[in-house]
Amino acid sequence: MIIINLVGLLLIGLIVWWFWLYKPEETEVGEKGVVITVENGTYSPSRITIPSGSPVAIQFLRKDPSPCSESLLIPDLQISDSLPQNTLKTIYLPAMKPGNYEFHCQMQMYRGQITVQ
Repeated sequence: MIIINLVGLLLIGLIVWWFWLYKPEETEVGEKGVVITVENGTYSPSRITIPSGSPVAIQFLRKDPSPCSESLLIPDLQISDSLPQNTLKTIYLPAMKPGNYEFHCQMQMYRGQITVQ
């Protein structure tokens, strides 16, 4: 009985860590830009940092055949676009004020964040 309780607590701890405490690695967009790969239910990298005040182009490469991965939404910027499979798609972001901007698929299963500094 004690082992079952310990395993249960461990699973609860893992769930809390995964959904609320885990922060994926951030990537800074440089002169070469960044390619965000859509694969296995995730954006990689899922957190990018860009400079404020100047427009930026980011590229998405969708490898995931899931229908959900086909759409890209950036609600705060009113961007909604389709990502073709196995083809680079460039998304042009306007000059933005500092802050955090979420991007995701239509069902919000694939999630990412743009940090503007």
